[in-house]
Amino acid sequence: MARTDAGADAPLSDSSRKPNRWVLIGSAAAVVAVCVVIKSFDTAADATAQSVRNTPATQPVRQASAQALTLPADPPHDIMAIVNGQEINRTQLAQACIERHGEDVLESLVNKRLIQHRCANRGISVTAKDLEAEVDRIAARFKLDRDQWLSLLEKERGIKAEEYKRDILWPTIALRRLAGKEIRVTDEEIGRAFGTRYGPSVQVRLIVVSDGKRAVELQKIVAARPDDFARVAMQNSEDVNSASIGGLIQPVRLHTGDPLIEQAAFALEPGQVSAVIQVENQFAIIKCEKQFPERNVKLEEVRASLVEAIKEEKLRGVAAKVFEEVQTTATVVNVYNTPELRARMPGVVATVNGEQIPMHELGKECLARHGGVVLEGEITRLLLQQELKRASVVVSEADLHQEMAHAATLAGVVDPQGNPDMPKWVKTNTEEADVSYEVYLRDSVWPSAALKKLTTGEVEVTEEDLKMGFEANYGQRVRVRAIVLPSMRRAQEVWAKARENVTLEYFGELAAEYSIEPTSKTLRGEVPPLRQHGGQPQLEKAAFALQDGEMSGIVQVGDKFVILRCEGRTQPVEVDMATVAPILRGDLFEKKLRMAMAERFKKIRERGRIDNYLAGTSQAPPAKTAGPRRDTAVRPTAGTR
Repeated sequence: MARTDAGADAPLSDSSRKPNRWVLIGSAAAVVAVCVVIKSFDTAADATAQSVRNTPATQPVRQASAQALTLPADPPHDIMAIVNGQEINRTQLAQACIERHGEDVLESLVNKRLIQHRCANRGISVTAKDLEAEVDRIAARFKLDRDQWLSLLEKERGIKAEEYKRDILWPTIALRRLAGKEIRVTDEEIGRAFGTRYGPSVQVRLIVVSDGKRAVELQKIVAARPDDFARVAMQNSEDVNSASIGGLIQPVRLHTGDPLIEQAAFALEPGQVSAVIQVENQFAIIKCEKQFPERNVKLEEVRASLVEAIKEEKLRGVAAKVFEEVQTTATVVNVYNTPELRARMPGVVATVNGEQIPMHELGKECLARHGGVVLEGEITRLLLQQELKRASVVVSEADLHQEMAHAATLAGVVDPQGNPDMPKWVKTNTEEADVSYEVYLRDSVWPSAALKKLTTGEVEVTEEDLKMGFEANYGQRVRVRAIVLPSMRRAQEVWAKARENVTLEYFGELAAEYSIEPTSKTLRGEVPPLRQHGGQPQLEKAAFALQDGEMSGIVQVGDKFVILRCEGRTQPVEVDMATVAPILRGDLFEKKLRMAMAERFKKIRERGRIDNYLAGTSQAPPAKTAGPRRDTAVRPTAGTR
């Protein structure tokens, strides 16, 4: 399918987040993106691109010379990288990209070709001028000039300008023109959109559970003590995203989510808790935190932008309908996934209405979209192969199987007898990553097994390690409240306020007002108890130096500044060291081994000579007396055309 990295009009700040049903209840409708449009074709595309039909096309395909739909340009040289004298050429890299991403990219090519054919038969063209105008329009929409917008796409999403025009904008414009008069906007729709965007809204907290009786119990608790709503949400809500920040969701707006939620939210005053609201098979409770009045904006001032947004939103449904019509009249033969057809049609991956999509086109597309990431993986593999050869170490099939079995055991994927459930483990990892078993072995299992073989004998768990591990897992912890600040100046201001009023309640108020860390802010400074040797040495040292009721100085942790207030200490877990030593030893060994593997690879990489012509970087092993190594731009000296 088409690129799903960025939408045609999707703002960069939010579109990469995984959607959350409850968080999105109060959010304005997202502007349509071509990635969403093409994504909506999944069902239809599967029925088409996955089928194998040998009947001729049912309608002729005119040549669409004015479509501005060109192939990606080849890299300027044939050698993609040289690693310690060994080359990785374009053919090798393209094949590696196809192995990992071929099916997805082929689906995209088929979808675009189907749209292209329909445009050609309807006399619709999308020219290069059209694409440039669309870039300008979208950039202006976000109040950026075109260069800023394109630079932002490449920096934040890794999408270059030509990819953006070819894989995202072209299908968007084509589908919009195919939809034609079906995308109309009424005054009623404009009024609803105006209410959503500029009307009143309500900031709420949310608790969601799937058990109605449990919801009633929780509603009684929070209705009696509304100030405990955030704590109850964190402990009980089944919506993990909102629960992690005390139930906070985006402000509820008009006409954007479930009507029952909207009705309840707008009926509440600040501090009030709703009754239980059933939404499908779940039960929700909301608390009003704050009401926001409608914005002082006149409808006529924003009518044009509202109309445009509504049209883009409507394009989702209309595009799916258009594509369904395209599918019913198209003939697609998937050669790539059919061995007997591959033998009969060498060099072809699919045909669309009789037009062949050659393997080299698939390779170019895969290379353009995924070449940089895949090349880094190939460089890593080559570095490890060279190191294994240097050390006279071999990674066998047995090593790969042992590595998978070990990973499955650590993850708890075992059968009733406690043995690693290998079929389930392999299925889980290949399906989640959407890769073949061979790619899974090559990219995930083999590098780990190789580094483990190279670090064998370098890891030892000492008695001191065991002692520290025991203290971290079973020892006393300090219960604290924390305020996290962005700068030393702000931290000094807040610290001075806290010193003037040393009560726990006031410290909580300061945390709620000033802390920039969501959990501590929402829970008035409450954070999990700090343990020894937990990986935060500065905080641990400050916390364990405090007595109950004492406040720390300002503790700098990275680029943040933290103030702690001690609320006492937990009791150590009563367990015998000898009883838990085997468990601790295994856990510590695993952690130290992974650290040793990472350090070993870091050294392998640092002493390698790596010329990455695709990325334009070069790395030379540091001289004994030289300063820190730098990556610099490359002027290719090998394999150039």
